[in-house]
Amino acid sequence: MPQRWLLDLGNTRLKAAPLQADGRIGAVVALDHGRGALLDQLRAQLPAYGASACLASVAAPALTAGVLEVLQERFRLVSLARTQAQLAGLRVAYAEPARLGVDRFLAMLGARARGAGPWLVAGVGTAVTIDLVAADGTHLGGRIAPSPQLMRQALHRAAAQLPAEGGVFDEFASETVDALTSGCDGAAVALIERSLAQGGQRLGQTPSLLLHGGGSAPLAALLPQAQRIDSLVLEGLAVWAGVCAVPDR
Repeated sequence: MPQRWLLDLGNTRLKAAPLQADGRIGAVVALDHGRGALLDQLRAQLPAYGASACLASVAAPALTAGVLEVLQERFRLVSLARTQAQLAGLRVAYAEPARLGVDRFLAMLGARARGAGPWLVAGVGTAVTIDLVAADGTHLGGRIAPSPQLMRQALHRAAAQLPAEGGVFDEFASETVDALTSGCDGAAVALIERSLAQGGQRLGQTPSLLLHGGGSAPLAALLPQAQRIDSLVLEGLAVWAGVCAVPDR
């Protein structure tokens, strides 16, 4: 079993993959927080003993600490990924890089590893995050908005008669549940499309669009120009591990 592992801990899922000798990620395992004991599921997926593990987390501190404890049981070396001002040709726009979520930072690294770009990187999870990266690696900033799922949940909390899930997309829906899906998905799509247009104006060329995250599939169907890369954060973590992680000895 591979001895080096990468883990991406989000607000709803944990994704893990072995890091191969060529620096690429292996088969990805996705574990949902809500399906049984997450830490027990993780123990079942990991090797009994490994050389090293790298974790990127945007989850609550208590859950992050629990995952780190499991990793420290199984691996000789454990590294926690952090956002940096510059890495592998990427230069982040934030004056205080630590304020940029590590998932956004790693997704941009993953995009850069796929080619110079320019890129518009859109993540769809609890939030929709959008980041513009020029071909020279300069991060030009981004946006954060509620995801379609979070919009639905907020509407349901405010008006219980509005269902929190279900429905199909239609440009002009004739049922409330479909109208909710169409409005919430459409809002996210419109934000991404505006970002593509504005990014193109700033750069002088339209950036390539990368979609990632657990909620990206419905939006990918509405954005035919997009590439959907669900493991983009892990791909960026592989870059980070190759440069920043404590080396195996």
